[in-house]
Amino acid sequence: MSDHKTMTLTLIVWRQKNASDPGKFETYTAKNITEHHSFLEMLDCVNEDLILEGREPIVFDHDCREGICGMCSQVINGAPHGGQVRTTVCQLHMRKFKDGDTIYIEPWRARAFPIIKDLIVDRSALDTIIQAGGYTSCHTGGVADGNAILIPKPVADEAMDAAECIGCGACVAGCPNGAAMLFTGAKVSQLALLPQGKTEAAARVTAMTKAMAECGFGNCTNHYECQAACPKGINVKFIARMNREFLKAQFA
Repeated sequence: MSDHKTMTLTLIVWRQKNASDPGKFETYTAKNITEHHSFLEMLDCVNEDLILEGREPIVFDHDCREGICGMCSQVINGAPHGGQVRTTVCQLHMRKFKDGDTIYIEPWRARAFPIIKDLIVDRSALDTIIQAGGYTSCHTGGVADGNAILIPKPVADEAMDAAECIGCGACVAGCPNGAAMLFTGAKVSQLALLPQGKTEAAARVTAMTKAMAECGFGNCTNHYECQAACPKGINVKFIARMNREFLKAQFA
């Protein structure tokens, strides 16, 4: 496609003033969009037009625009982050759409994620889970020698696989129960796999599981939508590991 070819798209966007407002879908037109625009750049263009018309721009969250911060939380055509494999909204490009398409854009839908405005939700419940136990207690000071604690490479690799989670909440949005099991499982596993995380393992998984329930997240019923929606491909095996860690903690 030539750089000069542009698309015109119809956007059906969820607008909501705050958590208590009922909210509604509103229709907008995205004009002069090329295949080289990212999805967020397309929204920027729409907002520029709205501002020129004296209308309130669409409120959405973003930061890095590199797929690493997890803030661009949007459900696009029914799929968290747009449904492209291992892709955040900021990595989704308009070449995945065609001229004349209608695109539905919504915020995360979960009881634990109240809407702040339009497409922005409050995801601080995930921070609450981390604060409950997602850390290790260790001496500070000089950096330890890299070979002081021997960790088999397969174990280190698996811990790194769990640590890839960026905390975007797509797993919660994709789950019909609004569960945060994949997120919590990843955070528990990345520490439980390593020697530094063993000391507090029982207290950690117990505290984080309790915080998860108190924040209003649902329970896992093995739909695997969380893994499908995750932009980093976090595997559901980490939910199984968290369950094993939780059961062990009850007898610790």
